[in-house]
Amino acid sequence: MQNPPAPVFVTRINPYRNMNRFYHLSVEPTLFGGFAVRRTWGRLGTWGRTRLDLFADASSALAHQQKLAAQKHRRGYRPE
Repeated sequence: MQNPPAPVFVTRINPYRNMNRFYHLSVEPTLFGGFAVRRTWGRLGTWGRTRLDLFADASSALAHQQKLAAQKHRRGYRPE
């Protein structure tokens, strides 16, 4: 993977519902030659939670990242 894709950082803020959330997606190489999609989410101002999804190649990891970003966009998350 020559140029790693830019990470995706989106937020969802609604003061009437006390909603102040973030979602971060990035594609990273692993130590064993594969790729991982790192998801971090939570309330703004906290460390949040993290999950790694492992993939054998970069194209499937990028496709998964784009799918997750589209889902979050449909749920009301917007780029900061």
